[in-house]
Amino acid sequence: MKKEIELRQVFKTYGNLVAVQDVSFAVSEGIVFGLLGPNGAGKTTLVNILTTLLHPTSGQAFVGGHDVVREAAGVRSLIGVVPQENNLDRYLTARENLILHAKMHRMPPSSYQRRIDELLDLMGLSARQKDFPNKFSTGMQRRLVVARALVHDPRILFLDEPTTGLDPQAKRMIWDYFLSLKGKRTIFLTTHNMEEADFLCDQITILDHGSPIVSGTSSQLKEMAASAWFYEIEVAGRTGEYLQAFQRLPFIESASLQDGVIQVCIKKEGKLGSLVEQIDLRDLRKISSRQPSLEDVFLKLTGRRLRV
Repeated sequence: MKKEIELRQVFKTYGNLVAVQDVSFAVSEGIVFGLLGPNGAGKTTLVNILTTLLHPTSGQAFVGGHDVVREAAGVRSLIGVVPQENNLDRYLTARENLILHAKMHRMPPSSYQRRIDELLDLMGLSARQKDFPNKFSTGMQRRLVVARALVHDPRILFLDEPTTGLDPQAKRMIWDYFLSLKGKRTIFLTTHNMEEADFLCDQITILDHGSPIVSGTSSQLKEMAASAWFYEIEVAGRTGEYLQAFQRLPFIESASLQDGVIQVCIKKEGKLGSLVEQIDLRDLRKISSRQPSLEDVFLKLTGRRLRV
């Protein structure tokens, strides 16, 4: 399968600070590729290199067959970018922001006017197209940024945390649209949202401290956590006390609190009964097993949660 994106031993340093080190991987045409990792892992640095905003300190990167340093103009003609920040022109209306983007890509009015109508409708912004972005909510601005990246129908899409700040309905609508592009466009996605990665991505690489630590499909990565059992425990009170008690047990690989529920990973040789013995049954509300998640994989590999 054709490679649309390729990195070869890419490093990016700022003095003594190493932001990205020895990154090599390829993204095939027509797939959704997910780059996961905590803040500071180097995800946005890699996106900026691939979208020609930064030069690598060493190594090579190619997008659509073009070298990102020597053929930057060729790269920019192929890509659409949703940056992490909502960098809209606040002196232009929503529609004017999209028109400006279309003109920068030399689209004829007969083509871009129809395309803009479609995207404004898709993003639920048709009724607000004459308003300025500073009158929009954060979520509405985010939808407009996504629409802007799609105006010129790019061959390759770079999405840096694209659904941050969106409500669940808008998020799912955009996910469904990205899914409809599979096989037709190549999508490079960075995200902290594990549900988003699981739902969209054909291939995933987890990045930490500027380097890839593991790659594969979502199913393949989850198999890496198969050497443990995962449970959710709800107690009526003393949640913090129970969490600390679980964390001290030698057969517990990890224990954390999420939305008031204790998430426990028991080593394969451990037993649930030994854990239950630590709980006053008058406090116990519910114990349920669950499948390992991508976040469990990351925690197992690095000892840190993805959402930091």
